[in-house]
Amino acid sequence: MAAPVTPGTPAPPTPVAPDDLTREGSQGLSDPPSEPKQLPELIRVKRDGGRLSEADIRGFVDAVVNGSAQGAQIGAMLMAIRLQGMDLEETSALTQALAKSGQQLEWPEAWHQQLVDKHSTGGVGDKVSLVLAPALAACGCKVPMISGRGLAHTGGTLDKLESVPGFNVIQSPEQMQVLLEQVGCCIVGQSKKLVPGDGILYAARDVTATVDSLPLITASILSKKVVEGLSALVVDVKFGEAAVFPNQEQARKLARALVGVGAGLGLRVAAALTAMDKPLGRSVGHTLEVEEALLCMDGAGPSDLRDLVTKLGGALLWLSGQAEAQAEGAARVAAALDDGSARGRFEQMLAGQGVDPGLARALCSGTPAQRRQLLPRAREQEELLTPADGTVELIHAMPLALVLHELGAGRSRAGEPLRLGVGAELLVDVGQRLRRGTPWLRVHRDGPPLSGPQRRALQGALVLSDRAPFAAPSPYAELVLPPTGAQQ
Repeated sequence: MAAPVTPGTPAPPTPVAPDDLTREGSQGLSDPPSEPKQLPELIRVKRDGGRLSEADIRGFVDAVVNGSAQGAQIGAMLMAIRLQGMDLEETSALTQALAKSGQQLEWPEAWHQQLVDKHSTGGVGDKVSLVLAPALAACGCKVPMISGRGLAHTGGTLDKLESVPGFNVIQSPEQMQVLLEQVGCCIVGQSKKLVPGDGILYAARDVTATVDSLPLITASILSKKVVEGLSALVVDVKFGEAAVFPNQEQARKLARALVGVGAGLGLRVAAALTAMDKPLGRSVGHTLEVEEALLCMDGAGPSDLRDLVTKLGGALLWLSGQAEAQAEGAARVAAALDDGSARGRFEQMLAGQGVDPGLARALCSGTPAQRRQLLPRAREQEELLTPADGTVELIHAMPLALVLHELGAGRSRAGEPLRLGVGAELLVDVGQRLRRGTPWLRVHRDGPPLSGPQRRALQGALVLSDRAPFAAPSPYAELVLPPTGAQQ
């Protein structure tokens, strides 16, 4: 059965077959009992294009978690998977092994329909989770969001939240239940108790050039969600030059893999395809993105961010049976942004996860200027000017992300500290008419002035045209849904 899509979107091709995640693959993972393979042998099998059994995959994950796998072996296996792929059964087995590497979360039965979550494959300026989790809580949901850190050029939700002094991303399952009872949402990281296997692989992928592996992405995302006991999950699958996947068709393959593997694991998953050629919103960088998320929760802020928050939230409320239609759900999320209830839940979440209540209150009730005084700031600011008259056709996200990474906003190795105040503010919008000499970008930096190559890279991100001003399109392109039976 073809996966349905929202009205007005192109119908996706037939759902992914079990071996569509790699060039070759056979059905099923049932193997005759045999002696457990040693890690070098497992790596060799996958390196040479073979299939790993469920026991093989479980053995690899066990070795990762118990420390017997060396860092070089973990990196070699990740690269073998990246180059040779995994079929759907292998991906499902990896997802289950990672999910079972730690404690399973258990919630009151009465919560089941309310338990929802969202995950993003990563983008530039993507602060949707910071807004959506408290907005959904304000709509009556329970959102036990297990999130991640920055990968490659993309920022991580946990890193952004840690720019708020005192915020603690490590919460025990018992603490998570209290937060869900009292606030309705929490945003936490993997720990030794929660999906520890994925925590190790996630950090290793960031520094081994294996971020863009479809089966590794699928298993990483879904393993964190399987342990949450959700009613519904929406995954924001980015496509474009600053996304893991450069075009919508490749992103759709991941979307169908997520929906298919999720259905096999009893998880109702929908996947939104959203464009990531330009930054989302106007701010890039940890502190700056927290400020922009708060602006969205003021009922203001950039229209593309608000549009994505409301559409993804509407899909979740509909998919979990808490709204009659996606549009009705989106309207409820928008109301939570406009009436201050989402911001109120965000304040409660900050205080519940270690932020001084006075600081949480000041952040959520203050003006944008007051908020900036409360969060880490870069030492210097530097503006770039528009080189000619013209209409902003596009602002390429990738050059911004790469320069900010160089300035300390990203990691080159796992565990490396970040410069939380480093970032950039877009001072103009796509579609806007500009005059030569107009400031279009403000860079927040801790170090010396931008180098010549950095300035040239940033100026090259601004694309001007001669056409008349226009309204920028929404980044939201398509929603791939589970089979009809799985939505009930």
